[in-house]
Amino acid sequence: MAVRLRSVSWSAALAVLLFATVTVSAGIGPVSIPPSETLKVLLNALAVPTSISVASTSLVTLGGISIPAPLLGYSSLFHFGVPETHTIIVWNIRMPRIALGALVGFALAAAGAVMQGFFRNPMADPSIIGVSSGAAVGAVAAITLPIPFGLHSAAFLGGLLTAFGVYVIATENGRTPVATLLLAGIAVQTFLGAVISYMLVLSGQSLQEAVFWLMGHLHNASWSEVGFALFFVPIFFVILAWYSRDLNVLLLGEEDAATLGIEVERTKRILLGVSSLITAAAVAVSGVIGFVGLIVPHMMRLLVGPDHRILLPTSAIAGATFLVATDTIARTGAAEIPVGIVTAALGAPFFLFLLRRREVHAL
Repeated sequence: MAVRLRSVSWSAALAVLLFATVTVSAGIGPVSIPPSETLKVLLNALAVPTSISVASTSLVTLGGISIPAPLLGYSSLFHFGVPETHTIIVWNIRMPRIALGALVGFALAAAGAVMQGFFRNPMADPSIIGVSSGAAVGAVAAITLPIPFGLHSAAFLGGLLTAFGVYVIATENGRTPVATLLLAGIAVQTFLGAVISYMLVLSGQSLQEAVFWLMGHLHNASWSEVGFALFFVPIFFVILAWYSRDLNVLLLGEEDAATLGIEVERTKRILLGVSSLITAAAVAVSGVIGFVGLIVPHMMRLLVGPDHRILLPTSAIAGATFLVATDTIARTGAAEIPVGIVTAALGAPFFLFLLRRREVHAL
């Protein structure tokens, strides 16, 4: 009960900080909008479904057959008077990018917290087994080669195939030693880096687009990309949260965990697989954004402790806040830059500061 209360209290406080960050960020840009106005726009967007109907003009194709799709009717909860221009700027232009940044930061920080616990290493991050590199190969291939996949689908599949490949390489006689998994991930990352470099050499006019994607960005985010991330991220996070107690036990060592009733290999497969899925979903829509999954979980561990029942949700919410804030910096400077540059520029010196103060500890 005390753990649940701490988890809810910390999560609620961080959620308020996230909402405040989103509200301020939505008002920052070439056209400055006061936080009170952006808050009204966000509240006006809140609605509840009140009716359902079927229209022949709304069709969905299943197996080559077009069938009418249900249409939901909504009623707004608030009706604040806001200039239409402000509504368009905040809701149609800025909020898709902000919402996507929050989801990506949420996913990367959650995966980072799990990976640091899984490998019992505070230097672990979501890309440690090559998922980000695999997604990058898929994305660069979609940009530079004539393959029958869209950018997001290719990146997502690339990340999943890489995670599966690393797992197969590291598994022997039904067991997957963590050290072997880590070394296999490093080797595969190195190889995939060479593949990416080779494709970039042959990319021609697509070079700029490919390099921009590799830097990690939220530029030109759309509500469809938000929908893609929103479909995957919450589901995978709930699964990871369900196994947070088992992850705590794994920190004691695999033999002790087995003695305490944990199905070690099954739990490792689920944690590894779901962490790879949530990372692939994030990287597929944003490119490779570093340091979110490394810095945020480590900082939250210093604040709330190593219990993953508290650490996992707080890291996820803090990751969402961190990426929204850094992307706001990325898009409001003299020239817009990829957010991956900002996270690296802020994250690396900060991590070195922690090292100098001896606040990076083994798990």
